[in-house]
Amino acid sequence: MASSSLVGPLVFPSENGHQVWEDQSFIKWRKRDAHVTLRCHESIEGSLKYWYERNKVSFVVSNSAPWNDDAVTGALDSAALWVRGLPFVESLSGHWKFYLASNPGNVPLNFYHTAFQDLEWETLPVPSNWQMHGFDRPIYTNVVYPFPLDPPFVHVDNPTGCFRTYFGIPEEWKGRRILLHFEAVDSAFCAWINGVPVGYSQDSRLPAEFEITDYCYPCGTDKKNVLAVQVFRWSDGSYLEDQDHWWLSGIHRDVLLLSKPQVFVADYFFKSNLAEDFSYADIQVEVKIDNSRETSKDSVLANFIIEAALFDTESWYSSGGSADLLSSNVANLKLDLSPSTRLGFHGYLLVGRLKVPRLWSAEQPNLYTLVVILKDASGNIVDCESCLVGIRQVSKAPKQLLFNGHPIIIRGVNRHEHHPRLGKTNIESCMVKDLVLMKQYNINAVRNSHYPQHPRWYELCDLFGMYMIDEANIETHGFDLSGHVKHPTLEPSWATAMLDRVIGMVERDKNHACIISWSLGNEAGYGPNHSALAGWVRGKDPSRLVHYEGGGSRTPSTDIVCPMYMRVWDIVKIAKDPNETRPLILCEYSHAMGNSNGNIHEYWEAIDHTFGLQGGFIWEWVDQGLLKDGADGTKHWAYGGDFGDVPNDLNFCLNGIVWPDRTPHPAMHEVKYVYQPIKVSFRDGTLKITNTHFYETTKALEFSWAAHGDGCKLGSGILSLPLIEPQKTFDIELQSAPWHTLCASSSAEEFFLTITSKLLHSTSWVEAGHVISSTQVQLPAKRDFVPHVSKTKDATFISEILGDTLKVGQQNAWEIILNIKKGTFESWKVEGVPLMTKGIFPSFWRAPTDNDKGGGASSYLSKWQAAHIDNLHYITKSCSVQNMTDHLVKVAVVFLGVPKSEEGSLSGVENKNVLIEIDVVYTIYSSGDVVVECNVRPSSNLPPLPRVGVEFHLDKSVDQIKWYGRGPFECYPDRKAAAHVGVYEQNVGDMHVPYIVPGECAGRADVRWVTFQNKDGFGIYASIYGSSPPMQLNASYYTTAELDRATHNEDLIKGDDIEVHLDHKHMGLAGDDSWSPCVHEKYLIPAVPCSFSIRLCPITPATSGHDIYKSQLQL
Repeated sequence: MASSSLVGPLVFPSENGHQVWEDQSFIKWRKRDAHVTLRCHESIEGSLKYWYERNKVSFVVSNSAPWNDDAVTGALDSAALWVRGLPFVESLSGHWKFYLASNPGNVPLNFYHTAFQDLEWETLPVPSNWQMHGFDRPIYTNVVYPFPLDPPFVHVDNPTGCFRTYFGIPEEWKGRRILLHFEAVDSAFCAWINGVPVGYSQDSRLPAEFEITDYCYPCGTDKKNVLAVQVFRWSDGSYLEDQDHWWLSGIHRDVLLLSKPQVFVADYFFKSNLAEDFSYADIQVEVKIDNSRETSKDSVLANFIIEAALFDTESWYSSGGSADLLSSNVANLKLDLSPSTRLGFHGYLLVGRLKVPRLWSAEQPNLYTLVVILKDASGNIVDCESCLVGIRQVSKAPKQLLFNGHPIIIRGVNRHEHHPRLGKTNIESCMVKDLVLMKQYNINAVRNSHYPQHPRWYELCDLFGMYMIDEANIETHGFDLSGHVKHPTLEPSWATAMLDRVIGMVERDKNHACIISWSLGNEAGYGPNHSALAGWVRGKDPSRLVHYEGGGSRTPSTDIVCPMYMRVWDIVKIAKDPNETRPLILCEYSHAMGNSNGNIHEYWEAIDHTFGLQGGFIWEWVDQGLLKDGADGTKHWAYGGDFGDVPNDLNFCLNGIVWPDRTPHPAMHEVKYVYQPIKVSFRDGTLKITNTHFYETTKALEFSWAAHGDGCKLGSGILSLPLIEPQKTFDIELQSAPWHTLCASSSAEEFFLTITSKLLHSTSWVEAGHVISSTQVQLPAKRDFVPHVSKTKDATFISEILGDTLKVGQQNAWEIILNIKKGTFESWKVEGVPLMTKGIFPSFWRAPTDNDKGGGASSYLSKWQAAHIDNLHYITKSCSVQNMTDHLVKVAVVFLGVPKSEEGSLSGVENKNVLIEIDVVYTIYSSGDVVVECNVRPSSNLPPLPRVGVEFHLDKSVDQIKWYGRGPFECYPDRKAAAHVGVYEQNVGDMHVPYIVPGECAGRADVRWVTFQNKDGFGIYASIYGSSPPMQLNASYYTTAELDRATHNEDLIKGDDIEVHLDHKHMGLAGDDSWSPCVHEKYLIPAVPCSFSIRLCPITPATSGHDIYKSQLQL
């Protein structure tokens, strides 16, 4: 297309009559071929110095990661950092002039001309998304397109950003070629230099590069060049970018000027082929040379010399002082002049051999620096390119993905590029924060969901050690909702655009050691176009696997069976299918929406013990909340709809295991536990410690043990173990273990042993002493379990009935007032201090979690609402004082749970409206003990219940909680493997978990006893009683109703007291997905009769929870 046709406000027709941004066959103009990231070095030494500095990155960098307004400056600082040490690369990042037009037809006339006056325009930082700076609005959708589905057209309301900036060409660049490089622009754009159109491009996540040599003013002139860019929010390319994230627009990655000689290294592809015994690696580098501006097209080899060298970076930082970088050369590659056997390859092949290579893996990320050199006939360096490379081998075996010959396990997570303040713009320290957190929580793999990410991300994954699936920027999920339009994969007219995106990804990222597989995209259906994509990738790069889930995850276009959200029993079934020879790796599983990730341990029990299962990628890494100013001036995390965006998918963007500022969710502890590489198990008197690493021994680890009896520490120490080789196990017999005599001499009822491994030395991603693994096993009890009983004193107490109240107490010690009409406590004081303000009520309802809400009419919430469990009201059918002596008072109550609409008098309640009948017997002893015995009889036609337990309210001052149970963090019946049984202490405020959308939270599982005390030590003790199993504990300033009402954490209003729940049973959280009721059966609470007992008693500064608990044991 002639350049003149790009002049004007870009409303020109393309060849088929469409506008260029609404024509799937017109995806680029004057755009250079995709290639690896270019550095444009001046020398070999310059290349090595660049990487010497660039590789100096560690967890320390992450400490300065900004997540607030400071990030705006941080993004500009990172852009400058990434070009430091590159004399022939300049960043154009900074504050550009900006104007937002309502649509392409309304852009200012001739805004790209040099004479255009932009003084009145706003300024906008580049890189950025303009919606994050007050222009337009963010839109969040999961599936539906935010414009009418009418491909390739986008609606008239198409906000269009106009950008202008100014630059000069350094004198040192004289006589060289100039390339304009956009790292990524969303969604389509065209650019002008000094009023001349230089190019058009689509694909919001890959670079676009144009040669502008002929359009720039000569070096040394005072005239500044004008770069003008027009960015379309929507284009036909948007139909291929329907990923589950925020729709944000603009120049969101850096803009660079590259300076190259007239003939230069344009691209190169590093390949290594390992010997069978890994004793050496044959190395190849395919090099492409650009001599397109040379008048003579004679062979490049007649005038130039092409070389490559490999340098070992490990030695650079061990010298202590300044490193002799050139001496680290370990291999030189020479030109292979034999005829190429590859059809269509017009580059040059360099070959060499590296003896005894240090292999790259996520466990041992050994890297080399490759330098590709172009010299003139005299041997002078003309051009130099470089990158980090790793020697490793990806291969297949029946039902296995092999990495360096080993069937590695993928302990992965999906990661969107997301920053709460910047949107899609990246910062070095924030990317490092993501990686060090992943490493610290035993994550070893990342899937780039669902598009190629910032170039620096790949370097960091190479450096820190992170397996990667690199994914093409193709998703057409919204087409699933349309019956009248075919998926683009079925349309030949979309084939070029889809292939271009895959080619661009592979060509840019092909030299990164971390990439084990190329993905053809996500949720884009399946059809002939995918077959074409897979064919191209396999032909271009047979050294990696191809991944694609669409079409059922088992099509010919994937080398990995890669389902999403498939149930545990189904993945095991596929693994055991003799006709399926591919490994199974879940591309998405354990949907982390809000309080979630239940039963993830069941997936890993299957993965760890089933041949053919090799792990998976959790959905997803980060809650995609955006910072938004509230009415009171404070900032909060917003989700879909909070910006007035229509359509939207509300909080379905909040599926992370970390909050937007990378604070880990409690579920991260469970992830770390199931992903830990050191596994500990106990069976038949033998403790087994297994090193599941494939390359690392336990040399870098220190093991320790700690034994506890009934929550009290019996002893601890360093565990001296022999070196455990990868994939090997060491056994310890219980009788000979250092903790055996301690347990044998203890009178405790239950014993727990904790085995912990810590790093002996600091690494790039964490300090020494970091816990790699920690496993608690329960040791055999010395005797059978004996039910707990209350051992009461023979002290007398005062009891009297005044009207509807029963007052029981011991003078100056404690006092309980019980309403014998309602059958509930009105107050409980200890030494005059008010503690319980109301209670004790039956409790069956919880504030719904996101998983409770998922599934429409079939969701747990819908079923609960239909059964009126969400608005139960308790009517007292009867209350009687059954026994009253000097030492004991017994009160029997019968509660009827009825819908609130039926909450009239008892006489108005019909039996058919009674959903649950609860018998409660309070036995109040003279010692101050209160034993609560509950007998629950639910209607048999009720759905599974959220919880079965009791609720009471404490004075706000009673805010110190100590418990013996699982902790210290939030845990639930189906997410508690990482939570060790112990004695923990916290205040009520700190127990609350601030999920962005409130719901049930802050629970603690398997609680034996708990104390609630004020700062002076007065309070109430509660424990299991009789043969009742451990309880689920919850205490909060927020009522269940308030957690249900509020739609944002900052909207929560604290109640007048503390609401406490002690649950005999609590339903699991689920997490297999968030759109169907999927709590596993063993974690459901069927509506069947059950009984349980709880003991309560006063506690003072002179007593402790442990002592009270021990006093009721039958020894």
